Amino acid sequence: MIRQKSFENDQPTLYLVATPIGNLGEMTPRAIEILKSVDVIAAEDTRNTMKLLSHFDIQTHCIAHHMHNEYESAKGLLTLLEEGKNVALVSDAGYPLISDPGQIVVSMVSEAGYNVVPISGANAALNALVASGLSAQPFMFVGFLKSGEQERRKTCLELSKIKQTLIFYEAPHRIRKTLELFLEVFGNRDICLAREITKKHEEFIRGTLSEVIDICDDLKGEMVIVMAGYNEEEAKDEIPFTVLNDAIKNYIEEGYSTKEAIKKVAKEHGLSKNEIYKQYHSC
Repeated sequence: MIRQKSFENDQPTLYLVATPIGNLGEMTPRAIEILKSVDVIAAEDTRNTMKLLSHFDIQTHCIAHHMHNEYESAKGLLTLLEEGKNVALVSDAGYPLISDPGQIVVSMVSEAGYNVVPISGANAALNALVASGLSAQPFMFVGFLKSGEQERRKTCLELSKIKQTLIFYEAPHRIRKTLELFLEVFGNRDICLAREITKKHEEFIRGTLSEVIDICDDLKGEMVIVMAGYNEEEAKDEIPFTVLNDAIKNYIEEGYSTKEAIKKVAKEHGLSKNEIYKQYHSC
């Protein structure tokens, strides 16, 4: 067990500093104070962070800590703490670790017994959630889906029975493809598509998946998708067999026999395994 009393020891500290997701007015006085006081700032992209530091007249030395060298960089940050230095970790926008680098270094630092202290601030997922009009709790943050089509579909199938409100991040060039996949796997659920949060062109689009797909082609900016969770009553409508078929194939790829895969899918969806068996073998 590791018991950390953040402000009752003299241990060096790794600060996780949230930065604005668009509007610089959301940079907190405490965040500015911490970034000025630490020995080193570790940034996802030093070019982006230097603009932020310049705006707030922060002169602290800045080094890179991004996903491409995250493990080696994490060891370097741990070394700085071992030397008695305090370090602040920032991402390009929002909270470190939330679809951004930081998990490895936090694990290393906490296991080594040094302080890990969060410095509160903006977060796109929570902003989108509370303004979505959908149930704010309980919720499940998913973030970005993996890039491979098969992996994306498999993840969606695994999430299809989750009752919590789901939160995803997505880039504009993939938004139509992602929403179409959601419609196929999850059904025509209610969603809120939030984009450009805190910026001049901030927009919240609330409706069903099919409605939002119709207008998504011209949308720009980083996006957050907030989607209603699984509703057993609404899910009684017929499930597309393509969804069931994909689920069966995924289980077979995991090593289940066809019979076992059909039985698992039938149980998951509350359907007759005999009916699914007939449909599967008639394809």
